[in-house]
Amino acid sequence: LDFARAEHAAGRAVLIDIREPDEHARGVAAGARLLPMRQLSTRLAEIPTDPKQPVLLICNTQNRSSATLRALGERGGYTNVRFVEGGMSEWARRGWPMVKPGL
Repeated sequence: LDFARAEHAAGRAVLIDIREPDEHARGVAAGARLLPMRQLSTRLAEIPTDPKQPVLLICNTQNRSSATLRALGERGGYTNVRFVEGGMSEWARRGWPMVKPGL
C-alpha cells in the first residue's frame, strides 16, 4: 500500500478504483480513475496497456482488484498491472487523504 500511494502521488502510476459508485461516494484517493468492476468489459480501453505505464487496481479490500487482475491477465496485453493490497479500507484506516468523486 505504501508503494502504491507513493507511485500514484508521484504520477508514475495510474490508480484505478474499481469499486461501485456508492462506495466511491464515501471517498476516493485524489486523482484515481473511477471504473466500477461491473463496467470493466465495456470500458477496457480505459486501462493502459503500455508496459511502461504502471497500473494499480484498488477496491475496498483487495478481493475484486485481485480477481480483476487475474481476468486481465487471462485476456493478455496487460503486463504492468497490479492490485493494491488492503484496498481503500486500509487507505482510510491509515488516515490517508480521500476526496469525494469528481474532485
